[in-house]
Amino acid sequence: MWQRRAFLKAAGAGFAASLMPRQVLALERNELVFASAVQTASGGYGAVLLGERGDLIASIDLPDRGHDITISREAGRGVVFARQPGTFALVFDPNGGAAPVTLTSVAGRHFYGHGVFSPDGKLLYATESDFEAAQGVIGIYDAADGYRRVGEFPTYGTGPHEMLLMPDGVTFVVANGGIETHPDFGRAELNIETMDPSVVFVDRRDGRLVGQLRLEAGLHQLSIRHMAIDGRSRVWFGCQYKGAPDNSPQLVGYATMDGAIELVELPPGTLADLRNYVGSVAASADGGMVAVSSPQGDLLVAIDTEGKRPVLVDTLRNGCGLAADDAGFVATSGNGEMIGIAGAEREARRFDFLFDNHMLRVG
Repeated sequence: MWQRRAFLKAAGAGFAASLMPRQVLALERNELVFASAVQTASGGYGAVLLGERGDLIASIDLPDRGHDITISREAGRGVVFARQPGTFALVFDPNGGAAPVTLTSVAGRHFYGHGVFSPDGKLLYATESDFEAAQGVIGIYDAADGYRRVGEFPTYGTGPHEMLLMPDGVTFVVANGGIETHPDFGRAELNIETMDPSVVFVDRRDGRLVGQLRLEAGLHQLSIRHMAIDGRSRVWFGCQYKGAPDNSPQLVGYATMDGAIELVELPPGTLADLRNYVGSVAASADGGMVAVSSPQGDLLVAIDTEGKRPVLVDTLRNGCGLAADDAGFVATSGNGEMIGIAGAEREARRFDFLFDNHMLRVG
């Protein structure tokens, strides 16, 4: 993870030179840097870099609503992905030395809001939909050639959402939400009765399917959406239930590359308060905790990864974004708040912009 000095070193002298004095002071006051897509006070959209104290370090405008962000120290670039079913991704230079580049999804594809860089920063990968075939793909973009799209791999499912690179640097893990969408129908979910969610592991070198894991058949309407990797390389995931509203299946679980997949048992009251919806998942800096959020239930839950039980339950109205700091987690809300939980002692802050669903600890 980047702290302030490492961030400055990676961004280069041009970054500091491009900042206003107020922004330089903000960077000097903060050891950690976080990034998030936001809605601005004027109703537009953008992305921001914030210090751990809540100081605004930098911002960039977006053409429409953003979702998640990925940043590569090796590439010297960050990317904000449009909220699905979006058709743009914005590549930006955190040191301010190059103009942003807007990527437009190719014909027959739309973005799903998430992506990652290769370890060397030479390739960008994005979850996308082949919406006519109702199949998920991983779009591949060449960072050395203006982010030209150079190919794609299948995700072996429908509705891929978040994707992560496993610690081995070779294997992607993708959450196939199982839900079919089409740009002609906006965000309408077109196959609720026949959903088929899964967690898949894909070799990033050739697109080979390494493994595919599903929950039991009776849970096929439990859409697997967001993930984080703990200290034992287990992939923790959060789900959104699309079945009958009076049902309350467990919503949080983990999967492993050796073929295990399991839901953990949250207490009935906590489960009910999540309201069948997990919006974000994050792992602590030491990998010993994961946190999940529910903007529908205004709930934040931190879970001990070894004991597989909640160690903290907190509330944040419309809270969704989560990222690790050195002590616990930073949580953000769609009402413009940022707080610390699970050991992260920080003063609550309110901003004149509204946070989108995800917060990234830059690195």
